Amino acid sequence: MPDTAFAPAGKREITKAQNRQAILDAAREVFGEVGFEAVTVRDIIRRTGLAAGTFYNYFRSKEEVASALSRDGARRFSPVLKAQRERARTWEEFVRGALSAYYGFLASEHDNWMARRPVGEAGLTVMGETPEMSAVFEEVRRSIIDEAERGGARGVDADYLAAACIGLAREVGHKMLARRPIDPAAATDFAVALILRGTAGLAEAAR
Repeated sequence: MPDTAFAPAGKREITKAQNRQAILDAAREVFGEVGFEAVTVRDIIRRTGLAAGTFYNYFRSKEEVASALSRDGARRFSPVLKAQRERARTWEEFVRGALSAYYGFLASEHDNWMARRPVGEAGLTVMGETPEMSAVFEEVRRSIIDEAERGGARGVDADYLAAACIGLAREVGHKMLARRPIDPAAATDFAVALILRGTAGLAEAAR
């Protein structure tokens, strides 16, 4: 690990930023491999190659690392989802746009995760749940509730609808990542068809 005690201020700041990013990248990988609950701080440190003391200069726990990843995931996905919402003129266009954006984001995150793995190291077929993915799901959930309450799904309980859409999207997303090739378009078509038909049936029943 580089000695930054007497390094120029600019170099120290660069090294600090690099160390922090190394911790976040390592956490993203191990969370993706085994899931958040099973990961320990030691697992993260081992993947970075940094000293344990260096880790604690930046984060006090894996929960703090997870929080930083969540903010980053939401920050990167929010403008994508916002653009889809602004473009949509109907409930159907919103559902398709939101799911297409989500599955595209999932596929991109999976590709980036696989690309960071050492050459020749076997990777898992499915990336586990990460704090970033949870944050992205929360963005989608809030959007579904907002759109439903604005009239996109009249007569349907917005909270229940959001929960159902999120559950469906999550499970289809996991299955999408398990297949080769990964096909966001097919996942989008399948999920959109179920959600739209289900929403129409619920709205009809509520009349």
